Amino acid sequence: MKKLTFLFLLLIFAAGCSGGDDEAQLLTGAEKTNNYMPLLRGKKIGLVVNHTSKVGEKHLVDFLLENEITVSKIFAPEHGFRGNAAAGEEIKDGLDAKTGLPVVSLYGQNKKPQPAQLDSLDVVVFDIQDVGCRFYTYISTLHLVMEACAEHRTPLIVLDRPNPNGDYIAGPVLVPEYKSFVGMHPIPVVHGCTVGEIALMINGEKWHNAPSPCELKVVPVDNYSHEDKYELPVPPSPNLPNFLSVRLYPSLCFFEATDVSVGRGTSFPFQVLGAPKPELGEFTFVPQEITGVALNPLHEGKTCHGIDLRELKEAPEFTLQFFLDFYNEYQNKDDFLTREDWFNLLAGNNKLIQQIREGKTEKEIVESWQPALNNYKKIREKYLLYPDFE
Repeated sequence: MKKLTFLFLLLIFAAGCSGGDDEAQLLTGAEKTNNYMPLLRGKKIGLVVNHTSKVGEKHLVDFLLENEITVSKIFAPEHGFRGNAAAGEEIKDGLDAKTGLPVVSLYGQNKKPQPAQLDSLDVVVFDIQDVGCRFYTYISTLHLVMEACAEHRTPLIVLDRPNPNGDYIAGPVLVPEYKSFVGMHPIPVVHGCTVGEIALMINGEKWHNAPSPCELKVVPVDNYSHEDKYELPVPPSPNLPNFLSVRLYPSLCFFEATDVSVGRGTSFPFQVLGAPKPELGEFTFVPQEITGVALNPLHEGKTCHGIDLRELKEAPEFTLQFFLDFYNEYQNKDDFLTREDWFNLLAGNNKLIQQIREGKTEKEIVESWQPALNNYKKIREKYLLYPDFE
């Protein structure tokens, strides 16, 4: 595996953390309080929020309550309202211990707000930090919230936030046959949009099933450009703890359908690759269950051999090379790809796995995506709120 490790260390793309005065001047939608507070006063509010929903150092819920806004209900996405639930863990209805507010789960049996849950609300506010990947489920929650609001004629305000993977576009575009909660839109893996831009796109392209558009207001970010490589101030979910993991996530998520661990159950998830096969590399790690972070992680308690991507000097953009190299290390491909249906949902098609089995190179595969990507770029251009990357 030495050759493999060397290849990975060469796989360094233009990236890096943003910083300096420009970032200091950036204001998220939630921080632009004058743009939305007048719309909330005297009304009953529902919030679609999680632990990333901050106004400066305060949670949006606390900020609104302190300013005498009537918050009636909280809707919680995957990972929960406080962000302390593991990926895939069912979120249950309940009460927020701090405020006593009712919390309605949007991750479990009920992924879409029901009419009765919206009846008492005058407006819904969506404020969640996304990471810019099609299969990251916060934009699926956004889609279903928009659909429910449109059906119920409840206005929706989206408080926008920067996209930490918003400086490029890459990956296959989803085809309709593979629509699921990990991919609801005909967009590429790395779509290059903020949540606000995605909301405008869902409305404008009529991707939700409501008979009329959602009454939508987006509060944009100030001093943000798609050229920025934005480092998130708060981890967006338990298994994306830092900038490197967020940047590697688009490339490594495909491994969730394989025998190879991405480091769930360690202190460095989505920053390593390995399995209980010594030939995969000299680096070792042992996944263990971590409450609220990793439940029954792959290869729990076993020594995994592989590579440590923390050795990369810069965070890479989306690449298939990690996947292709590990695929080629397995003699029995069925031992590697353990959940083909899941892989196809993540890919948004069943063509990618066929191309990999045919031995096509990454260059050949990427070239096959270009017609659909070019069409998507034309659609995306209509909904951009910020200066685009070159």
